[in-house]
Amino acid sequence: MSFFSKLFGLDNKTQQIGGNDMLKIGIVLGSTREGRVSPQVGEWVKELADKRGDAEYQIIDIAEFKLPLLGEAGGDASGAAAWSAQINGCDGFVFITQEYNHSITGALKNALDYLRDEWNNKAAGIVSYGSVGGARATEHLRGILSELSVAHVRVHPALSLFTDFENGSDFKPKDVQADSVNQMLDQVISWSTALKTVRK
Repeated sequence: MSFFSKLFGLDNKTQQIGGNDMLKIGIVLGSTREGRVSPQVGEWVKELADKRGDAEYQIIDIAEFKLPLLGEAGGDASGAAAWSAQINGCDGFVFITQEYNHSITGALKNALDYLRDEWNNKAAGIVSYGSVGGARATEHLRGILSELSVAHVRVHPALSLFTDFENGSDFKPKDVQADSVNQMLDQVISWSTALKTVRK
């Protein structure tokens, strides 16, 4: 049992509120570009997460929502309502983020900016990748999440394009990365559980 589980009196196998209210954790894919590898990483995280049995995990692909640049004249923002409902229905998140020019993608920043209250008082973990594990993108994302009142957890699986991918595109993570993901999820579940009581 993790430190946070002990702190909040949780059992790792059944971390629920009221015994029957399963947490809903969205795994947000942070890239929309052609040839992206974020779906591979997201599916891997979901596979690990589903084995835990402590929440309902769902892939959320921002590419599936029509979200033009926020405030763009004449943009088709018909997907905004569905995006709002999707995020509002989650208790916590895992962001799959890659590093573009020392930061997160424009698509992810835009998707975050579309909403406000839907993010508030929820928890999030970050799984990043890049030439330096996506560390710089993660630091930028943490600042944005703080402004949105999202409690981002400390443990941060950082995947290297050199050691966790073949030819920069075929995702083959080292075994140690799975342990890091589970440690991160321990914290996400604990904090999501605690913050759900704040939102009630």
